[in-house]
This record gives sequence, C-alpha cells and structure tokens, in this order.
Amino acid sequence: MTHQQEIVGNAMQMAVVSLHPGQTVYCEAGKFLFKTTGVTMETRLSGPPGGGGAVGGGAPQAGGGGGMGGMLRQAMGTAMQAGQRALAGESLAFQYFTAVGGEGTVGFAGVLPGEMRALELDGTRAWFAEKDAFVAAESSVRFGIAFQGGRTGRSGGEGFVLEKFTGQGTVIIAGAGNFIDLNPADFGGRIEVDTGCVVAFEDGIRYGVQRIGGLNRQGLMNAVFGGEGLSLATLEGDGQVILQSLTIEGLANALRKAQGGDKQGPTGGLFSTNEG
Repeated sequence: MTHQQEIVGNAMQMAVVSLHPGQTVYCEAGKFLFKTTGVTMETRLSGPPGGGGAVGGGAPQAGGGGGMGGMLRQAMGTAMQAGQRALAGESLAFQYFTAVGGEGTVGFAGVLPGEMRALELDGTRAWFAEKDAFVAAESSVRFGIAFQGGRTGRSGGEGFVLEKFTGQGTVIIAGAGNFIDLNPADFGGRIEVDTGCVVAFEDGIRYGVQRIGGLNRQGLMNAVFGGEGLSLATLEGDGQVILQSLTIEGLANALRKAQGGDKQGPTGGLFSTNEG
C-alpha cells in the first residue's frame, strides 16, 4: 500500500485518503466529497494510464504509435470503455486526483447509508463487486467490467454485470447497511443469498443465479410471498465474500412505504407495480 486511507463514520461512512507528492487516486464520478488545495482534479472518460481502464480484463493496445492513427485508436478505445460502462449502468467518467508540490488529502463516499471497505490487491487475485460498489482506487488498480451469472443472471437482476479490479494497490468499495464476511468453504462450499446482498468476492469464487424452486405450489409461494422474486445468487468455492445487510430494493420499498406510496401489497416483489 503506497498511501494511507482512513474510513470514518458509522451509518454513512466516508474514506479520507492521504496522498504523497505525485500520487494519484481515481474515483467514479459522483463519489468525490472534498480535497485540499494541493490536489489537482481531472475528469476523463478513460481508465488510469497503463491499461487501467481496460474493460472485461482486456489489455491495452500495444504499439499504438503516434500520429493520427494512434490518436484514432486511442479515441476508439476510450469510446469503447465508456460505452461498455454505460451499457453496464456505470458512470461514463472517472475523476483523477493527484497531489502536486506536496502532500494532499481527498475525501470520498458511497451513495447509500452503509459501510466502506479498503481492499488490498497484491496482483495475484482479482476482486469482483456489484455495480456501484466502486468508490475509489489507486491509479495502479485496473477497473473493468465482467459478466457473470450465465443466462439466469439476466433475469436475476443484480449480479450479471460486475465490476472487476485487478493489479496492485488499494481499492475502496461501499455497500448498504453493515458488511458480513463469509467463506463458502466454511459452509460446505456453497451459500445462497438474496441477489441484492452481494457486495464483492475474490477471484476463485464461482458466482451464479438460480431459480427459487420449481413451478410448483411452494416455489410460487416463495417467489410471490417471500419477497425474493424468482432468483437467488449462488456463491461457491474457497475465498472471501462480502455481503451487505441492506439491499437497495429493501431501502426503496421502506422509503415508499414511509411516504404512503407502497404499491407492492402482500405479494412482495414479483407483482410490484413500481414506476420508473
């Protein structure tokens, strides 16, 4: 770890990152809180230098060369990265913060009440996270988009499109509620969770989405009245898994109910009439 960060707060945490001269961290647009005057800020569509923004784990183009051809290839690569992030529902842009002429401090936060976690990547194992979990990372950490969960991932909602972090350095993620750390190997090698509860997991964990039961009476009861819909996330293997105690859907339902706008009724999420 080449810089220091401190996660402060309780119900709504934030990360305060201390930078040495010349060091750079980047965040997803919308996660920045504050900075000291000795820190420059730049917004770009591309990932960090050296292939940091390669989407789907791809490597940067080698031998790009100069001139118009090199500029065109670079522009096309940036457009592809931004386009794939947009299709995945991610922010189009990254913001970069560099300490110039001395040390500096930058503050970041997630968008929901909950915890934050600093993950240390040593270059040997990648991490995967749910959409919008990413807050900030060192410029040596590569951000990409991964697709997991198979065909059922599309119907499962969360989990089909994941953020992928590789390289070396610190990456900061955020979730809703409190974090729970589990290893499927401690529970017979497999756990099944609400699709909205998964925050992040190490490479080596097999992620999938499965239907809840069959098209029988109990299966329909689970889907209609259990509040889980039709799918559960499955996590198999030996490695760290981070879950969150609050789902975005659960928070949204609670807010609608408090405002007198709950239209789900007794049938949970399957027959929800939510608008937008």
